[in-house]
Amino acid sequence: MADRKPIESWLTDMDGVLIHEGVPIPGADAFLKKLRESGKPFLVLTNNSMYTPRDLHARLRRMGLDVPIESIWTSALATAQFLDDQRPGGSAYVIGEAGLTTALHDIGYILTDHEPDYVVLGETRTYSFEAMTKAVRLILDGARFICTNPDETGPSTEGPLPATGAVAALITQATGKKPYFAGKPNPLMMRTGLNAIGAHSESSAMIGDRMDTDVLAGMEAGMQTFLVLTGLTRPDQVEGFPYRPSQVVDSIADLVDRV
Repeated sequence: MADRKPIESWLTDMDGVLIHEGVPIPGADAFLKKLRESGKPFLVLTNNSMYTPRDLHARLRRMGLDVPIESIWTSALATAQFLDDQRPGGSAYVIGEAGLTTALHDIGYILTDHEPDYVVLGETRTYSFEAMTKAVRLILDGARFICTNPDETGPSTEGPLPATGAVAALITQATGKKPYFAGKPNPLMMRTGLNAIGAHSESSAMIGDRMDTDVLAGMEAGMQTFLVLTGLTRPDQVEGFPYRPSQVVDSIADLVDRV
């Protein structure tokens, strides 16, 4: 294998890498501090489209983690960037929270249920049958179907919750139309993120806790990949995948000295 270029920029997943159930993972603060001091561009990524970067900045700060607003990249932002590239100034019927609606407003999209160009499905804690019915009818009438991410469940303190991917499957069954997913493992999310910070894949690294999203997306975007064992993928599961990360480490604490 050819030698890789030195890592000049970092992308890292949030849940399972930096925090777990609202608590910072040991080493996360030191890693972020080293990144800020280094001056290297970096992004904290999340497939959750519910919150704006400003919301996430405040939530992380309450946990003692300082991440600049401009260093947070969500599936909602990736979706908005994709739609702005595809159909600037378009319209969409949106099922989601402020993270998604704000991102679409910011690119000049009109949010409407009257002949929209797209139906855009994101994360929300209040999926309603009425909204899903409206989405089905609009898609059958010709609206294109876009989803922020394919995650079928999301975490909560009470246990797993149905997430975007599960609701997307319901809409697909009712319409026969499969959505385009903008979030991980689509490398589009990585590439749009790298573009946002002026970074290049050959000198960038992705840190994640999931082989099937973080590592896969980072690999397909051409980056070095690091799997941490503080999240969903267990050590015994790694060899079961047909691809491998560049390196497996116990936690984010093991990467502080790599910055």
